[in-house]
Amino acid sequence: MDLKRKLYYSFSPRLRFLVRKIYYTPIDIYEKIFGLKDDLSPPKGMTFIGSGDFKKTGDHYLQMLITDCGLLPSHKILDIGCGIGRLAVPLTAYISKEGSYEGFDIVRQGIEWCKDKISKKFPNFNFTHIDLRNELYNLETDTTSAEFTFPYEDHSFDIVIATSLFTHMLPKDTERYVQEVSRLLKLNGKFLCTFFILNEVSKIAMKNNLHFNFQHIRGNYSLMDEKVKEANIAYEENYLNAMFSKNSLKIDKLTYGYWSGSNMIEKKEFQDTYVCSSVKTA
Repeated sequence: MDLKRKLYYSFSPRLRFLVRKIYYTPIDIYEKIFGLKDDLSPPKGMTFIGSGDFKKTGDHYLQMLITDCGLLPSHKILDIGCGIGRLAVPLTAYISKEGSYEGFDIVRQGIEWCKDKISKKFPNFNFTHIDLRNELYNLETDTTSAEFTFPYEDHSFDIVIATSLFTHMLPKDTERYVQEVSRLLKLNGKFLCTFFILNEVSKIAMKNNLHFNFQHIRGNYSLMDEKVKEANIAYEENYLNAMFSKNSLKIDKLTYGYWSGSNMIEKKEFQDTYVCSSVKTA
């Protein structure tokens, strides 16, 4: 792990948000003065969901949902760990009045921004703040994700998506969320989710990767940082496959990413991406 990342992880969640806001303030002021961002693009200082291009990444996942999950304008979609609306923003131009979007996240500032900028214009887009503990994002509560029941009815969604979420969740929390996804999906509904997958190829490749190297082995998963366990977590592929099967989720497609350094030029995705179908009947 590089020194810059290690220093960032040494901060508390509140301090990380503050440092990011201060760092990007000059850019945000510049873009605001010259009108370089529209109302549905959050300030960089508030964007806590990764270093990639906000708009391009959102558009990319929208196309994946259409191509790999058969997303239709009339579908009902759940975005777990919706952040500050990266996927919701492009979906506003795609989901019709007959469809709907639900998103929840543990970071309050992202949810408040989405409610103010998105829900006011698109009433079928709803955002919910859930106060759950996570070493990277929220230390203000002791309630864990393993204790959480999603606030939605059984078999109420056509598609569920979770990107860059399970890369920050420990096994008990991940297992609970996958169980809840299985409960919420309609029969043949789709689940798109991303992970850092450990297999023979990625384990060999990451040995020479200074940025993403999961050296702290804990059985079915490995950590990048022992002090901030949920900073980045990688899972054994066999463990994930068994978990999906146990929860009546059939793997339709698995696309390996280039995070480990393996075949970086040939691969388009950074993280490893699963597309699963619900085969659970009511």
